[in-house]
Amino acid sequence: MTTTQPRHHDSDDLAQLGYQPQLRRSLGTFASFAAGFSFVSILTTIFQLFGLGYSLGGAAFFWTWPLVYFGQFLVALCFAEMAARYPISGAIYQWSRRLGGEVVGWFGGWFMILAQIVTAAAAAIALQVVLPTVWSGFQIIGDDPSLTSSSGAANAVLLGTVLLIVTTTINCIGVHWMSRINAIGVTCEIVGVVAVIGALAMHAQRGPQVVFDTSHVTSTGTGGYLGAFIVSGLMAAYVMVGFGSAGELAEETVNPRRVAPRTIRFALTASAVGGGLMLITALMAAPTLGEELAAGGLPYVLQSVLGSFWGKVLLVDVAVAVFICTLAIQTACSRLIFSMARDHRLPFSEQLSRVNPRTQAPIAPAVLIGVLCVAVLLVNVGNPAIFATLASVCIVLIYLAYLSVTVPMLYQRLRGWPHGATVRDSEGKPVFTLGRWGVPINAAAVLYGGAMVINLAWPRPEIYDPTGQAPLLQWAGPITIAVVVIAGIACFPRRPHPRPVTAVLPSLPATKGI
Repeated sequence: MTTTQPRHHDSDDLAQLGYQPQLRRSLGTFASFAAGFSFVSILTTIFQLFGLGYSLGGAAFFWTWPLVYFGQFLVALCFAEMAARYPISGAIYQWSRRLGGEVVGWFGGWFMILAQIVTAAAAAIALQVVLPTVWSGFQIIGDDPSLTSSSGAANAVLLGTVLLIVTTTINCIGVHWMSRINAIGVTCEIVGVVAVIGALAMHAQRGPQVVFDTSHVTSTGTGGYLGAFIVSGLMAAYVMVGFGSAGELAEETVNPRRVAPRTIRFALTASAVGGGLMLITALMAAPTLGEELAAGGLPYVLQSVLGSFWGKVLLVDVAVAVFICTLAIQTACSRLIFSMARDHRLPFSEQLSRVNPRTQAPIAPAVLIGVLCVAVLLVNVGNPAIFATLASVCIVLIYLAYLSVTVPMLYQRLRGWPHGATVRDSEGKPVFTLGRWGVPINAAAVLYGGAMVINLAWPRPEIYDPTGQAPLLQWAGPITIAVVVIAGIACFPRRPHPRPVTAVLPSLPATKGI
């Protein structure tokens, strides 16, 4: 079998779905996995959010990690089945559109675009937490690196802007270089995760039974410890998103019907295993279980364990993880915008759907995302509380986008989907399917997603207004959802879709084997 045969059949697949191949198809299995793993980026997110989870739920917050993983894995299984049947860029938009119709599809894409722009900005701003600690020379503006200070906030915008310029340039060069850089970065992140786990395990101060400790909770609020435990689950909910990025790059992946379903599941599982080991070893190695751990989080533990030099070496690796995380989010979002623009679903669709003939990459979406991310970064100057609130609320939009796939998917299953012949990949093998487990897994994914949206959006001052200076911010979740929906209604394209689909999902004909 030659390497050109799968690509030829992949192009035929895309033509069956109504699109002509425009993007460069060169990504293999590891590059596809790296897209999802780097979006989750456990080294970046756990570094940032460990203290949040611990302060809300104590050491026992660890158990929210496997619970959230289980719920997200149900969603990943549904995504894997859709990726096998519809390997198209703009995965969430394309899947929800084919399952639920034009309105559902458009809002799924709308939620995801806004969420990814804010998420990319939040990832970029993390450089301010890392680089000035490595070397004071990175604190270019003023001398206070704290994000809550005016000089720290301004410097965060500067560092984040430089990072976004670099990631935008890489995305404009093309997917080939993006995937190479991302693969190198993911390799560095995996090495860093293993190093962190090993170092923490060797300096353990207590046994693994620490994960049953429910003391040192900042505030139990209403509901006693159960209420605190539920709130602490937001940390894991913030981290374990973006694993479906392999689906966004389907048109650039060789044999995506087989590769994308595998890498979607593996990216989430690898992140969950690595992240879980980081959490438990950090709790075991922490010098004390108290306010210092809640305030300092993982950086406090690592500095205590590794010392100044090795701690800074690890921070460099964290900076690499921040870089590839930002790159991965921007890449996924650019493919989503390209996919919607190709269907004339966005303003300036002609420009946003244009593919550079030399790089075979959509340049305008990458530039647009970079500019919008910098605009979001500017909110942090003088308004760090609002920026933090935006970063939290955008995760709610991601979960709503996921529901735009799983809810109509369950509806179609109850009507007998999937129909027709067995769908096969470019090698002639049957693609991934949930089979008779489809309905219970899909139903559980919907219940989990709905519960998580409520949990994430629930008005809580400890999440949305920790300083207590702006009580209205605790209602940021419901208010933002309402504003985004109203804005979406105003922006919804009134023209008929150039490639209409029915709400009833047809099954693709089986691809001929090689």
